[in-house]
Amino acid sequence: MKNIIFISPNFPENYRLFCRALKENGMNVLGIGDQWYDGLHWELKEALTEYYRVDTLEDYDQVYRACAYFAFKYGKIDWLESNNEYWLEQDAALRDDFNIKTGFRTEDMSRVKYKSRMKACYAKAGIPTARYHLVDDREGCLEFIKRIGYPVIVKPDNGVGASHTYKLKDEKDLDDFLAERADQYPDVPFIMEEFVNATVNSYDAIINLDGEILFETGNVTLRSIMDAVNEEGTSMCYIRKSLPAKIKKAGRAAVQAFGVKGRFVHFEFFCLDEDQYGLGSKGDIVGLEVNMRPAGVFIPDMMNYAHSTDVYKIWADMVAFGDTHVEEKDHRFCVFVGRRDHRQYKMSDEAAADKYGDNIIEVFRLPDTIAEAMGNTITIAAFDREKDMMKFLADMDE
Repeated sequence: MKNIIFISPNFPENYRLFCRALKENGMNVLGIGDQWYDGLHWELKEALTEYYRVDTLEDYDQVYRACAYFAFKYGKIDWLESNNEYWLEQDAALRDDFNIKTGFRTEDMSRVKYKSRMKACYAKAGIPTARYHLVDDREGCLEFIKRIGYPVIVKPDNGVGASHTYKLKDEKDLDDFLAERADQYPDVPFIMEEFVNATVNSYDAIINLDGEILFETGNVTLRSIMDAVNEEGTSMCYIRKSLPAKIKKAGRAAVQAFGVKGRFVHFEFFCLDEDQYGLGSKGDIVGLEVNMRPAGVFIPDMMNYAHSTDVYKIWADMVAFGDTHVEEKDHRFCVFVGRRDHRQYKMSDEAAADKYGDNIIEVFRLPDTIAEAMGNTITIAAFDREKDMMKFLADMDE
């Protein structure tokens, strides 16, 4: 029987479904988290062989001791995973310390965590990326901006999601950013990139230890997470009914270039909305960044709705057996709209339910910790035709 340590199996809550599928595959699922056991979802409790609570997952020594306890009690640890970008580096360090070879090690972190260093792998894959500058001082930033022009995007070189991401439109914005950075996070490395007029498309895949792709799909972000966070706007994103050849080609090339094995990944690309010097023509694909974990929060559920499949089972099959027999059946567009409590919308939730009741799959509230990026109330719906989905989005907008 294989032993897998799952870090933070309770957050996000749907990650219990990874654990359930692992148990169904006959694995010992050993959880480490900072939630009290009584607070775990009943389904997660049933999936876990044992749970070790630490005061905080931020304390490496505590997490290390938990892993050592499991290794002593159950023997060799075959896998260790959190499927969470925030813990990627800690996961790698634990694999180093316990000689777990089924996953990224610390030596791999540079190319998959730092946006500036991702660019070399994109180049290896033959995928262009935006020109960049590692933020130093005002003079260095202005020299870079003089070459490429405003606006520019600045964000942490090693960051998660859209937090601390800014669009600078003029010199005042630059000065405001530099002042805020100096005051609040002076030691955080930032990257500055040319602005790309494009739509964000993703390539999402589950890859086994031989580098074989067991499942692939992708989404389109209609409202950027950066704008949703900074402007507290409505977020909209949909899973494609089928993956365009150009996204599939770029995604597969990136999987090879980044050396991805044994993971569920979420790669982000720009699809140019217009010709852009140095990057390509309208419709061309440009590398944005890679995320070595599943797409956020409830997006895996949307993949299931779109493709009539079970990505939690596919991933667990990859871990346990290296392959899967889970099939995809009907294919649809699956969309979410994240609406804010303080915004006024064309259509109420009640009116939307009356009009789109046959298409709406679920409506739920997000906890405040996630709502900042995604919205307070999430509506997920599925459509056979793209034009029907777009009509729904127009009705759900402000």
